[in-house]
Amino acid sequence: MRVATIASLGASALLGVGALFVAKIWLPSTQAGPSQAAAAAPSVKLSAIVAAKAALPYGHKLEAKDLTLIHVPADAVPEGAFTEVKQVVTLDNGGPVTLTPLAAREPLLPAKLSGAGAKPSVAAVIADGMRAYTIKVNDVAGGGGHVLPGDRVDVLLTQELGDGGGSVEGSGGGRKLFVSSIVIQNVHVLGMDMVADPASTEKFPPKTATLEVTVMDAGKLAVAAEAGTLSLALRRTGASEVAQASPVRLNGGWVGAPPPRPAPAAASAEAPRRVAAPAPSQPGRGLIVTQGDQRAVVNVPADRAGW
Repeated sequence: MRVATIASLGASALLGVGALFVAKIWLPSTQAGPSQAAAAAPSVKLSAIVAAKAALPYGHKLEAKDLTLIHVPADAVPEGAFTEVKQVVTLDNGGPVTLTPLAAREPLLPAKLSGAGAKPSVAAVIADGMRAYTIKVNDVAGGGGHVLPGDRVDVLLTQELGDGGGSVEGSGGGRKLFVSSIVIQNVHVLGMDMVADPASTEKFPPKTATLEVTVMDAGKLAVAAEAGTLSLALRRTGASEVAQASPVRLNGGWVGAPPPRPAPAAASAEAPRRVAAPAPSQPGRGLIVTQGDQRAVVNVPADRAGW
């Protein structure tokens, strides 16, 4: 009995020693400490770039106290980012201003800053190859104050083409013909009056609208402004489709295509009044002369036998 007990205890001791040996060999390779894990992780190269220290509004004149350095992976540095604060505050020998609102710790990029001066410049935000062109609007033609910088619009032209032909009975004059057509579509609005802040939500009756257009479209707007009245149609955010729209005409009270002709027996105000030609007062042939809706008969003597 005692021998069996001693043998059992000896076996248990051997198993315990074996377990300790296994733990000592295998556990360090499967449960590395924090320092060992950090040492095993690949190193990431960081680069310092200039960012906003706190949220900055549009048109804010930048100073050194507004800026800070943040560290980002070297392969994630934005193109054109500044690496020193003095590069920003001495830009163009003067303090630049923000052309867009900046969030805290947002990297500063040249496209977000103006040149030297205390006011933001629209010229700094015009895209390559584009122009800023200003047209005259009013509270209705300018979208009722709902068109804001950063929106996209279509520009329409309404013009009067003069007499539409004939006269409306009882009106004592000819009908006027009005035509409305789209000049350009999907245009970026740079500013309304003197407001160019894309974050602005201020609504007011505008007098001018500054649009970002190509050189060709600027020429179209210049000619259209002389030909008639320009107005803006606000587009839905994100909409970029170009509609195929025909000109719309207003003539004598109808819009678009002319109304159907009435039955011959019915009198129509749209039909021009016919003037009966007077009978010739002398023998011979009558030559009818028509000028507008007026007719006259000129008697031509029958002085040749062939008449």
